[in-house]
Amino acid sequence: YNNFRAQRSLFGKRIGVIGSPSSWLVASNVDYLLAKRRWGIEYVDIPLERIYEQFKHITDDQVGASCAAVASQALACREGTPEDLIKAMRLYRAIKKVCQEENLEALTLSCFKLIEQIDTTGCVALSLLNDDGIIAGCEGDLQSVFTLLAVKALTGKDGFMANPSMINSRTNELILAHCTVGLKQTERYIIRNHFETEKGIAIQGLLPTGDVTIIKCGGECLDEYYLSTGTLTENTNYINMCRTQVRIRMNTPAEYFLKNPLGNHHIMLHGNYEDTLNEFFQANACKRTE
Repeated sequence: YNNFRAQRSLFGKRIGVIGSPSSWLVASNVDYLLAKRRWGIEYVDIPLERIYEQFKHITDDQVGASCAAVASQALACREGTPEDLIKAMRLYRAIKKVCQEENLEALTLSCFKLIEQIDTTGCVALSLLNDDGIIAGCEGDLQSVFTLLAVKALTGKDGFMANPSMINSRTNELILAHCTVGLKQTERYIIRNHFETEKGIAIQGLLPTGDVTIIKCGGECLDEYYLSTGTLTENTNYINMCRTQVRIRMNTPAEYFLKNPLGNHHIMLHGNYEDTLNEFFQANACKRTE
């Protein structure tokens, strides 16, 4: 029943593709037509110019109160100026407006192209959109945003989209890292700047320890998946990787991430949902990758 309900809820969902996928992503493309046939979802291309246009019309005064709210609840503010936070919040408002106009349930954003144009990153915008219930993913990764959407439909939980940034096959440990995470997924958060560009505002989320599930649905037709469980043991703070970092002791060989992973990004969610997610993807004739 749960599989059927989740499958039905995905039908007709619109995923906005704002800009284009980052050129360095490994295996992030999706065949729009085949994805629609298999899952009933619709990918909608939206030019970044739509965002720039909205961004221009949002004033600093309109976002002042929401900036104050985000800053006041932070554990600390390490980098980034008040002006950076205002710009980031204006971008959030701009993207949310386009989501409403286009009736989007989810989106993926070409974050790095934005930086060139408006000198801010999408990290705060994506964090707050996820908190609002609009599934938002980074770097134009089409496969990961679908994974986030499917996980939410099935479990009701938001995922943390991140890169495997350190893999230790001897201890079977993995560090997942990215510069944004939904604030509601964190116990506390610190305001930082974006790791790669040292611009804008990023979120360093401190996540609860305990059981986690790691999942990725991939392939051009979204017909393959990787699924494993582990234990989140520590929030790390290395200077050479993205801001939100978690160490996970895997229950399956971490070597998968070195050998033939389904792309860069993987999705982590709190709790053990291996059986639930496995049943769902098997019911939809997807092939499990080990």
